[in-house]
Amino acid sequence: MAPVRIVDVSYVTLPANAAVPPEDIKLNAMEAQWLVLPLVQHLLLFEGDQLPPFDAVVHSLKSSLAVTLATFAPLAGKLVHLADTGDVAIRCSSASSDAGVRFVVAESGADVRRLAGDEEVDVQTLKRLVPEVDMGQLPSPLLAVQATRLEGGGVALGITAHHAVFDGRSLWRFVEAWAAACRGDAMPEPPPCFDRSRVSLPGGQELARTVLRTYVPNLPVATTPSVMQEDRPRFIRWTFTVDAQQIERLKQRIVRLGGEAAHGGAPCRRHPTRFVAVAALAWTCYVRCRSIPADKDVFLMFIADVRDRLDPPAGAEYFGACLSGCLATLPARELHGERALAAAAAAVQDEVEKIAEDPVAGWELIRISGPLPRDRFVNVSGSASFAAYGVADFGWGRPARTVPARMNRDGQVALVRARDGEGVQVSVSMLQRAHMDAFKAEFLELLSDE
Repeated sequence: MAPVRIVDVSYVTLPANAAVPPEDIKLNAMEAQWLVLPLVQHLLLFEGDQLPPFDAVVHSLKSSLAVTLATFAPLAGKLVHLADTGDVAIRCSSASSDAGVRFVVAESGADVRRLAGDEEVDVQTLKRLVPEVDMGQLPSPLLAVQATRLEGGGVALGITAHHAVFDGRSLWRFVEAWAAACRGDAMPEPPPCFDRSRVSLPGGQELARTVLRTYVPNLPVATTPSVMQEDRPRFIRWTFTVDAQQIERLKQRIVRLGGEAAHGGAPCRRHPTRFVAVAALAWTCYVRCRSIPADKDVFLMFIADVRDRLDPPAGAEYFGACLSGCLATLPARELHGERALAAAAAAVQDEVEKIAEDPVAGWELIRISGPLPRDRFVNVSGSASFAAYGVADFGWGRPARTVPARMNRDGQVALVRARDGEGVQVSVSMLQRAHMDAFKAEFLELLSDE
């Protein structure tokens, strides 16, 4: 673990031309549950000859963040508890003395090449390269950022965001806009939309209040459950890159072995997507690296962006946490045979098809994941479609590495599109080194099998 020293803390405030919402923006039920679920914390690592001196990087990031907030003004606000109605809302006012985004400047002896390499991830250092923000007590900020000078001439850009307002798609939309402003380019179109009426759930705002009463009964305190906090400092992290050729071979193998899918006898007619193939691979490896009785069920949960699946669609520009959960289940024995990948892929594909039919069936994520046995449960976050590297060019090239700084449980798998734009980057978190070593061996063997 490399030490990190804070050298400056300031606030990037709203510019005069910011599009400040006239009223509080009340969270809907999909978002309200995220008050007690973990933060979004992501890290972008930069190095190379194009990188300006660190002071120039900080100046560019601050000035371009102010430009970005003109369009993303609610992100400079706070989440507040409306005690008279029981709601939680985003409140943003340019007149407020604390309206702004906390900007931390730091320096560290961590070597950027090691952090950005393919070796085991230094979890303790990563968590110090994103800003610490207490989001367990309202009013709470929505966003904070940290720029850290690293050994070897590198820069780490860490982002901490509140999951009640940011899902993965929103995070990368914001990064894309900020990077464009830093390069001096026009903002991506269309502009973000914070209109919560675009997401309609049965029960409307009263349903959101019910969610808050159920999961966050002690508002304005919103403490994350202990089960989601324990052991995180001891996690072992590894990042794999699955290139386009490996993905294609994996897909072909799934189709070839599919035939009659072992879990339900239904023929595997569809060519799997990148997501389905990689999720099936990770699930299979997870089960094989542990001693799980053959007759016990194993689970894979993933969270789907449903903006474009709602009726009417919320639109790609909708900025918020617009997510629904999917849960694939199989007996452990089916992930040990020669058709394991095909069985896993078919089970994941079934869930993808279900959410296409009813996109809000799984919106209550805590209800889905809460009862699951923690030692037989894989959680896949992120998406193979997130162009994390492609959108994060702040004017000095794509990041050398972008990884989640925060992974919250044993058996979590986080996906983004790989740096080359074709493959998939897979980050894996586990508690026991023996499990990680076995996972790596299975992962690499299954990828190399012809």
